[in-house]
Amino acid sequence: MKLYLLYNATFYTFQPGQPTVQALAIGNGKILAAGSVEETEAALPLRAKRFNLNGLTVLPGLTDSHLHLQHYALGLQYVDCETPTRAECLQRVTQKARNTPAHTWIRGHGWNQNVWEEGFGNAVLLDEAAPNHPVYLTAKSLHAAWANSLALQAAGIDQNTPDPPDGRIQRDESGKPTGILFESAMTLVEKVIPEATLPQVRQAIEAAQPHLWSMGLTGVHDFDRRQCFMALQELEQAGLLKLRVVKSIPLENLEEAVEIGLRSGFGSPWLRIGPVKCFADGALGPQTAAMLQPYEGSSTDTGILFLDSEEILEIGQRASTSGLSLAIHAIGDHANHEVIKAYAQLRQYEHQENRPHLRHRIEHVQVLHPNHVSLLAQHDIIASMQPIHATSDMDIADRYWGERARFAYAFQTLAALGTRLTFGSDAPVESPNPFWGIHAAVTRQRHSGYPSPEGWYPQERLSLQQALEAYTVNPAYTAGRENEAGKLQPGFDADLIVLEEDPFRTPPQRLYEIRPLKTMIAGEWVWER
Repeated sequence: MKLYLLYNATFYTFQPGQPTVQALAIGNGKILAAGSVEETEAALPLRAKRFNLNGLTVLPGLTDSHLHLQHYALGLQYVDCETPTRAECLQRVTQKARNTPAHTWIRGHGWNQNVWEEGFGNAVLLDEAAPNHPVYLTAKSLHAAWANSLALQAAGIDQNTPDPPDGRIQRDESGKPTGILFESAMTLVEKVIPEATLPQVRQAIEAAQPHLWSMGLTGVHDFDRRQCFMALQELEQAGLLKLRVVKSIPLENLEEAVEIGLRSGFGSPWLRIGPVKCFADGALGPQTAAMLQPYEGSSTDTGILFLDSEEILEIGQRASTSGLSLAIHAIGDHANHEVIKAYAQLRQYEHQENRPHLRHRIEHVQVLHPNHVSLLAQHDIIASMQPIHATSDMDIADRYWGERARFAYAFQTLAALGTRLTFGSDAPVESPNPFWGIHAAVTRQRHSGYPSPEGWYPQERLSLQQALEAYTVNPAYTAGRENEAGKLQPGFDADLIVLEEDPFRTPPQRLYEIRPLKTMIAGEWVWER
């Protein structure tokens, strides 16, 4: 058993009665004692290894409450398409093509037509960049994709291909596909791309862990699918999984999960079952998020609603019979309204049927109608949000939602009403660096200081304490682990990060620069700078 005494640091416990301590005693992967050096020494035998942290700062390990682990891990090998210009993105594709055997698929991620002067690309441009490779590049939002002619041919997409349900193929004046695909139309290409094998996914996730540790992450709530779950199980069995993972279940697997009696919270200290994931609408970038009123500049376009409240209630009742909570993607105010309405009815059902009061969540909660803002706290719905979306999307939110953006990414309004916020990144949509998210939540600014010293809708800024709790205490509660994770107190997991700089003494505008020096998970140092 590894026994450690960590001392001579400021330890932020996130325990209200004892917010800071001078030392921690650690053994068997848990915190044995927290307090003065004398108190913690008394909890350890003499052979314990002592770490003098020389006045550094220690926080509980941080959790990303919404990311796509398989996509993020594999994406570390993709073309990075998050470029200020379209030409630069195309240049990166050309470079990748030079180093990739002909006829092999080239994948990329991160483009955003809203920041490119020319807007969307097309298949012809990609054909010029990579004439001998099928190319498929997902948008930053993951709700649109850009394909070249070889990729469209491989998928059988031509002038006569109809739009699939809940999707759209962008076409030119003559009706010919341009190479841009929205929502479910993306799957037409995705299903012909050779899938990564299970060993490749496992290897990619194992290789991605140090990237996440280096940012201060000791846990994640994952929203990828079956293959990712299988890879995680293999890593855990081999003793190679060193992240606390909460694993969602896709809606299409609900029946099998209910059939075998799976419950949210079942699993091990490393890998446990989370909620059933559903989609109520699309995204802001491609204007597929479902809105109550049309997008600015349109008289008819209100996005795409995938599930209404009746359908969600039906899913929720089925899931709750097995003790499975729900996590529903909702971006637009119409989608959020339908989800909240269904959750209110689901709470009644749980009460009437004497079922557990499950920890249901809405993923993103990007824009709310003012009349609906108080309802999340009222029905005990967790707001699983991504603060970095606010600073990435502020310009397009203003452009497409206009005055409705006042209640977009409404962190402080929701928190003040008693809503529990749990934060993530939606990586690979954004960087999983939690300090970037903390900076966005506290300043409502980009790293450059844009749009102003006060930030975008400054009344929605959070305190640093609130932001940090949304990466520690609240993810633990969301996962049903509030009595064993998210704080530095006796009996809790010894998951922590050591920082050179105390975030509570760092100017808010510089919070995104903070980097851990060391990361500990289950009482083991897994990463050091």
